[in-house]
Amino acid sequence: MSRFIEGIDGRQRLLLPDCIDDYVTEDSPVRVVDMFVNELDVGELGFEGAAATGRSGYHPATMLKLYIYGYLNQVQSSRRLEREAGRNVECMWLTGKLTPDFKTIADFRRDHGAAIQAACRRFVLVCRNLGLIAGGTVAVDGSRLRAVNARDRNFTRSPSGAAWSRWWPGSAAISACSTPPTGRKARQLSCARCG
Repeated sequence: MSRFIEGIDGRQRLLLPDCIDDYVTEDSPVRVVDMFVNELDVGELGFEGAAATGRSGYHPATMLKLYIYGYLNQVQSSRRLEREAGRNVECMWLTGKLTPDFKTIADFRRDHGAAIQAACRRFVLVCRNLGLIAGGTVAVDGSRLRAVNARDRNFTRSPSGAAWSRWWPGSAAISACSTPPTGRKARQLSCARCG
C-alpha cells in the first residue's frame, strides 16, 4: 500500500508552524475584501468606537470583513458565519483567527445596519470599477398568487374525447353528448340529455 500519496498526521507537532497566508491564494476574493476594508474610514461610515467600560469588543473593521465575506459567499446566517470563522482557512486569515459568536455578529448587524449598507454600496462600486461585476439589470418577481383549487373554483376547458375518457373511465354515456360537462357537472357521470 505504499503506492498512495500520504498526508501528515493531524496530531503531529511541527517545529515551525505554517503561515495561514500560505493557504490563501493570491487571487482569492478575501484579499480584495481585506484591502477594501483596510482602506475604509469606518468612523466616517458610522461605525462606533470601542465602549468606555466593559470587556473589549471586536474592531468594526474585523466584523465588517466577516460580514462582507458572508455576503460574497452567500452566508447570511449569524450562526453559519460563526462556524465559517472557526473552520474556513480564508475566513481565519481574514479575521486574524478571531471567532466572534453568533450573538455578536447579529448585534453588529442590527446596530450598524445603515453603515453596513453604505460600506456594501462602496464595495459594489469598487468591484464595478475594477470590472469584477458586469452591472447588468436583475429583475426579481415578488408577486404573490393565491393558490386555491377548490372544487367550486376549478375551471377546465372542455377537453377532447380522448382526454375526456382518460380523466373519467366511466364516461361512455357522457362521450355521446355533444358538449361534455365541466366543473360540478363533470362530477356527474351522466348529463341531462343522456339521461
